[in-house]
Amino acid sequence: MKILKNRTILGIACIVLSLFICFGLTPMFNEAVSSKVSVVRLTKDVAVGDEITSSMLRTVEVGGYNLPNDIIKNRENIVGKYVTVDMKKSDYILPSKLSDVPIAEYGYLDDFTGDKRAISVTLRTFASGLSGKLQMGDIVSVYVADYGNEKETLSPIELKYIKVLAVTLGTGYDTNQNETEEGEEKELPTTITLCVSERQAIMLADLEINGKIHLAFVYRGSDDNTKAFLMKQDEVLEDLAAKESIDKPSPEGEVDNEEEDAIE
Repeated sequence: MKILKNRTILGIACIVLSLFICFGLTPMFNEAVSSKVSVVRLTKDVAVGDEITSSMLRTVEVGGYNLPNDIIKNRENIVGKYVTVDMKKSDYILPSKLSDVPIAEYGYLDDFTGDKRAISVTLRTFASGLSGKLQMGDIVSVYVADYGNEKETLSPIELKYIKVLAVTLGTGYDTNQNETEEGEEKELPTTITLCVSERQAIMLADLEINGKIHLAFVYRGSDDNTKAFLMKQDEVLEDLAAKESIDKPSPEGEVDNEEEDAIE
């Protein structure tokens, strides 16, 4: 009888719970999902640096459930601003993707202070540049085939983690500046511009002339991880420079102070 009572109580509790879900929680959830919010969307693809005009925008009603809190809902907050990332038609527009000031055409060169170099290498084949898939900000490794008289294939430790500054077409425009009309064949990149040290720039200039450069994709993602790869490369370059400094013989005829004292 005790077991029967417990089962009866359990059954009643289940019924009460199901009624609460059906007539309480479910209507509230449906109301939240079905609520509509007016937001602004793009009517065409836009690239980095483009100025937003009213003709690029349309206002649509979408479900308000799970929308980003800072999604832009008014055209007045967008028109006249500049795009900081490539965006596709119908993308949601967030403040983080816009700038109040124009983006420089080659803004990636503005931060150079003299300690780094920007150098371009030629993509001799479709495959040598990852089949046109590389983007600004990617980390790549540099390999070279048919190098020198011995036709060697090399993987220089000095060029393991290099940042891509730009991917450039034969017209001279970077890929993020080039607009392809609908139905028009996409143009393939012909050069890649890399951010390197003086030592790396000398190596790349030599490899460009005496071998066939191939770029291998390493990483695309957060700034912190990108910096971590570049720091590893800087450590390698510093170690090599330190070893060369130790191994470098003294100039002929130069005698250090201790030896001078011993001679005297």
